[in-house]
Amino acid sequence: MNFRFLLVLSLTPSIVIAQQASESEAASLHPKTDDSQCLILPPSAPRKSQATMGLNNNHIWIESDQSDAQMGKEAHFSGGVTFRQGPRHIYADEATVNSESQQLSAKGNLTFEDPLVTITADSIEGQMKNNSATLKGAQYWLKGQQVHGDAKQLEITPENNLILNGSSFTTCPPESQSWVLEANKIKIDSKEEWGEVWGAKLKIGDVPVMYVPYMTIPVSDKRKSGLLFPKFSTSTINGVELEVPIYWNIAPEYDLTFTPDYMSNRGLLSKVEFRYLMPGEQNNNQNGKLNFEYLPSDDHLQGNPNRYLYHWEHQGRINENLRVLTNFTDVSDNNYFTDFNSDVQQATDNQLVRVGELNYLNNDWDLGLKVQDIKVLGLSDKPYQVMPQLSFDYRFPELSNNLNFDIYSEVTNFAHDEDTHNSATRLHIEPRLLLPLYGPAGSFTTELKLYQTNYWQRNGLKSLGLEKSVSRTIPSIRLHGQVNLERQTQLFDQNYRQTFEPQIQYLYVGYQDQSNIALYDTAQLQEDYYGLFRDRRFSGLDRIADANQVTLGLTSRLFDESNSEKLKFSFGQIFYLRNSRVGLSNNELANQPSSSVLAAELDAHVYNDWYVSSEVQYDTKLNETRKYETTLDFRPEANKLFQLSYRFVRDLVNSNANTGDKVDIAQAGTRIAWPVKQNLYFVGDWYYDFKRKRSIESYAGFQYESCCWVARLSYHYRIRTNFNDNIATTPIDREQFESGIYLNFMIKGLGGSGNLGISDMLKDSIFNYRKPIYLTD
Repeated sequence: MNFRFLLVLSLTPSIVIAQQASESEAASLHPKTDDSQCLILPPSAPRKSQATMGLNNNHIWIESDQSDAQMGKEAHFSGGVTFRQGPRHIYADEATVNSESQQLSAKGNLTFEDPLVTITADSIEGQMKNNSATLKGAQYWLKGQQVHGDAKQLEITPENNLILNGSSFTTCPPESQSWVLEANKIKIDSKEEWGEVWGAKLKIGDVPVMYVPYMTIPVSDKRKSGLLFPKFSTSTINGVELEVPIYWNIAPEYDLTFTPDYMSNRGLLSKVEFRYLMPGEQNNNQNGKLNFEYLPSDDHLQGNPNRYLYHWEHQGRINENLRVLTNFTDVSDNNYFTDFNSDVQQATDNQLVRVGELNYLNNDWDLGLKVQDIKVLGLSDKPYQVMPQLSFDYRFPELSNNLNFDIYSEVTNFAHDEDTHNSATRLHIEPRLLLPLYGPAGSFTTELKLYQTNYWQRNGLKSLGLEKSVSRTIPSIRLHGQVNLERQTQLFDQNYRQTFEPQIQYLYVGYQDQSNIALYDTAQLQEDYYGLFRDRRFSGLDRIADANQVTLGLTSRLFDESNSEKLKFSFGQIFYLRNSRVGLSNNELANQPSSSVLAAELDAHVYNDWYVSSEVQYDTKLNETRKYETTLDFRPEANKLFQLSYRFVRDLVNSNANTGDKVDIAQAGTRIAWPVKQNLYFVGDWYYDFKRKRSIESYAGFQYESCCWVARLSYHYRIRTNFNDNIATTPIDREQFESGIYLNFMIKGLGGSGNLGISDMLKDSIFNYRKPIYLTD
């Protein structure tokens, strides 16, 4: 028969010995690695005895197969020794406890475990009174992290910190240690969850690549000041480029990142990002960031101009009802985002919206105050500024028998930087009655509106043909009905449920001459399928187009037996009972058609992993396509994509050229993201312009990602968005295309600036962000 001896010690010399029958359990000394999740698991510990329940941290519990104890002095234990004091546990073949000196020594298949770390070692010498210990020949695993390593000697301090001498540090699985950080000494702070390293030598594939006398490393997701991984690239425009981000964790509510960005063809661009958090009560908090970027002298441009950017954004809740939002950006010149890799916006952005809002939100009404200024890069005509706008929105749902009432009102003051433009104050009131009727078979909505607007216009009115004071009252009636029909059908030996959802809308909007009102915030809206059922042709309020028209539309869907939508097809058209007499300009009112474009959209899961998406706008009067886009996707699983796409747009205004010329766009492309082998992915795309007969973008990138490091090598050739220069002393012939090679590398577990992923590579394309006009000009 096997016997196990249980020994409970307090910090006083008294000893209580108990005896219990049990089976001896041995701990595995090797961690288990789950390759699919990159999880590094420490050695499994023996099952803990329930007899320790109720003991405090001053008591010590010892359990073993055999025991030889001298009361009040020293005790020796052997055979499956288990030692517990509070959250700390030691498992060994044999151990000795000296009650007088409060010391513990153990060896043989030794495992130490506490909430922070699991350690296997040759031996341990511990001081029970102050909870310190020294382990020799140790291997350690930080719990909840990928971090593990070796140490000739590992010390556990009374504060539960770890001090490792002659040690190593890595986040790679034991069987595939791509990188290891070897150090003379490592101190891991259990409270701050960061490590200090002295005499560090970084090895990649057993090859030393870097020596650092002192550095800090993360052992959790907590922020820590230090050097982040650099980014390296070379391009035909900027030359060799090296970014070295430096992170400063100022306080829990503040941090700052300073990034020197050296470009051999331009000089040193300094970038600073400051982030802050303003905590409040009951989830009321505000946050924001400040960015400043500065290049004192651009060596690539004639005249060596200064280049700069500054940006501020802030948002949040002041209290339960009050919200605040600010966003302001300014740059030195029109081509700043084209020339530099800014931390604020993409190179394809051509509008800088500077806005400030303060909103009070209630259950039935909202009150808002707004100022706005839009800077359009590359355009000589500046938009109007909103200085300021006060809006009030009141809602009265269920006024009577499902009848809803709401009223929107605003008073806006429009200003302009140039004296040649007029300014104005606009008062707009828009009451609405809405009667929606819904049922399983369909819906019918009746909507009555009244647009009441008053303008008080100033400066240069006679030369522009404007009036000082204008009052405009326009009624609107919208009747919209939809019927839901469905049937069971069979296609390709498969059962489907097919729906037919015809809808009809009648829209009447009264007429009033508005040529005596300037355009302050109004533009043409898109004529896609869903736009056919809007009650407005223009954004903003300066033009309310009259209408007497009927819109017909039909949507049909296919659902499989699991009720998953496999196809959706919609098409529709507006039929004008009377031509509109209100336009943005008088020229567009001539030769009006009796109907709108025929707009259609298709989304289909064609077969297995093949998907089709298409959109067309067809002019039935001229028998020509105005706009057409289609994509064919093969998506068998995550991070696998093959796509073919084509887009065509007719008579698009070339606003970038500042001439008003119209251009046609016809472009085709392909995109692929595919694993080459385990952990190695390829992403590429290629786009061709049929009108200009040239390639406008090519991208190829390889990314390797293991459990402990990521590397990306990519090549990019793309057209550049070049606006008119407003900083050069002499005219500049800018490059039309740019090509470059980019290298990104990040070691997991040593800090980094952002994440590297396949989705980022798919987004690294001009087609994801640019409007079609900027793809060819």
